[in-house]
Amino acid sequence: KAEHYPDPESRKLKHALAEYHEVPEEALICGNGGADLIYRLAYGTKPAHALLTAPTFLEYEEALKQVETKIHIYEMQPDYRVREDILEQMTEDMDVMFLCNPNNPTGILVEQELLLRILERAESRSILLVLDECFLDFTGQEERSLIQKTTEYKHLFILKSFTKMYAMPGIRLGYGVCGDGALLRKMETAGQCWGISVLASEAGIAALGEGEYKEKAITLVREERAYLKKEMEILGMTVWDGQADYLFFRTDGIRDLYDRLLPEGIMIRRCSNYRGLDETCYRVAVKDHEANERLIEALKKTAR
Repeated sequence: KAEHYPDPESRKLKHALAEYHEVPEEALICGNGGADLIYRLAYGTKPAHALLTAPTFLEYEEALKQVETKIHIYEMQPDYRVREDILEQMTEDMDVMFLCNPNNPTGILVEQELLLRILERAESRSILLVLDECFLDFTGQEERSLIQKTTEYKHLFILKSFTKMYAMPGIRLGYGVCGDGALLRKMETAGQCWGISVLASEAGIAALGEGEYKEKAITLVREERAYLKKEMEILGMTVWDGQADYLFFRTDGIRDLYDRLLPEGIMIRRCSNYRGLDETCYRVAVKDHEANERLIEALKKTAR
């Protein structure tokens, strides 16, 4: 199949996604990873004002900077949670707001009642709510997804990715769900043609049929996340109650944990480049039990 050019409209993949999520095919857009869609949205809409939480996924701000959007920040300190006062910052001059649920890098979910109030406020004030649900699959709480709301709320864009759950970041495949056809057309024309390769499309279609794998992955991550959190807290680290396939933690007094772990053959994510975080903040992936045990043993040696 790779000897042919891909379908620029990704119709086969959209058909599979429409059946999977029970949404219309015309409500879907596919991209070369979730990041591609973030940039397409920025280029296609060129919003004047945007509301971002902090700390959160860096690409939202990077994409908006390229179109000279004025960025307004909602600080989630000290507990890194979205609170009710975010509604006060959703003013009528806002064009778009990005919300990551669960958040990256903390893994914390937005309270569902508050999320629905945010959606209502966005719709009533014509603010495009870009809700990043790329890590929601790992929570085992997909009933929290607002995908079905896209048929009712035109100012809602849901961002999804195959990268995380199906462990294929090198293939680059993401998609969005939105009831605003005009917005999707702007995004389609804001990037290159043939953004989705034939191989990526086929991989995505195959992944949607892997229900058993998905359930096993959710169970594994839930169990191993609890194990890691418990062991890391015993070592004196402050670990947040994240719900994704990673844990966000702070090592008070240790600012070089990344470098200490390298000789042990372990790399963790430094989070000091996120707004509001410093060199004591890290994110670590939840892996299989053997790998997690290796991490804990390495932390026992280096994080003292």
